[in-house]
Amino acid sequence: MAKAGSRNSITDVRGILVGQAEDRAGITGTTVVLPELPAAAAVDVRGAAPGTRETELLAADALIDRIDAVVLSGGSAFGLDAAGGVMEWLAAAGRGFRVGSTGGSEIRVPIVPAAILFDLGFPGRQNWNGAPPYRELGRRAVAAAVQDFALGNTGAGLGARAGNLKGGIGSASLVLACGATVGAIVAVNSWGSTVRPDCGRFWAAELALPGEISPQPPVPDTPVDLEDFSGTRAAGSGAATTIAVVATDAPLDKIGCRRLAVMAQGGLARAIRPIHTPFDGDSVFALSTGSGPSIDTRRLLSIGCAAADCLARAVMRAMIGAEPLNKISSWRQRWGAHEGSTC
Repeated sequence: MAKAGSRNSITDVRGILVGQAEDRAGITGTTVVLPELPAAAAVDVRGAAPGTRETELLAADALIDRIDAVVLSGGSAFGLDAAGGVMEWLAAAGRGFRVGSTGGSEIRVPIVPAAILFDLGFPGRQNWNGAPPYRELGRRAVAAAVQDFALGNTGAGLGARAGNLKGGIGSASLVLACGATVGAIVAVNSWGSTVRPDCGRFWAAELALPGEISPQPPVPDTPVDLEDFSGTRAAGSGAATTIAVVATDAPLDKIGCRRLAVMAQGGLARAIRPIHTPFDGDSVFALSTGSGPSIDTRRLLSIGCAAADCLARAVMRAMIGAEPLNKISSWRQRWGAHEGSTC
């Protein structure tokens, strides 16, 4: 039977570190997923309003087959500049795709795909003076990469909202019977809601491992109204987006990573309703830190299913970890006092 890793985090996957940095006045931040060695990667983009960088390089027919880091950032399109700061740090560390040499020194270009979410409209946010802070946030985040990191109002999740509740950063993992570990990290900034509008119970509550999330409100006797969108936020093009990374230490090539990313998107569909809307830019990256021949499709099936479950659980852990901020209520503040069955 699968169980969570020791940290219940994407960093349970061998070779994965996470770093985060925030601009508290600007209510924004950056999260960096850093493989200790270059990793196979792919991406799946489902939302209609994405903001991304270097995703074309992750196509199966593109030259690059390994990446050096993935950036998840607030700041809308401004936040893509965080990847530049990460590139500078990695280049100074001697990492990147070798493109030649000059003066006896290698020329390397770090490969750093990125995706952003919209947090520029968060209540009480102070606009920056001068240049946007994201390049510096990227440098700070990658330099701070560790195995143990905070959830909730941190990194790219600082200015995140999930429907009409405070969103944030969440993470989860599974260790499978085959020996592979799967993990996910997500910045939940969705237009849709993570909870039932009639009681506040997480849509994905039944996927939680024992003791993983707070006790949930009981399911009402009356069926949920599937046309009740009262838990969502006001409609606005490009004003949301949930971005995530799933990772495994099972060996996968780019094609296998692509299927892993596609299957992992199912976790967002289980945890957020509605998802992949015209207002979101939902994007999921997939990484493999494993070496050797790519696993067969049967094992990929198991790992893909686990990635979807991890991502759904990571969404709930983001909501549990989030704190209220500037009149945006957290799940704990609005629904956490309910007496329900332990999940």
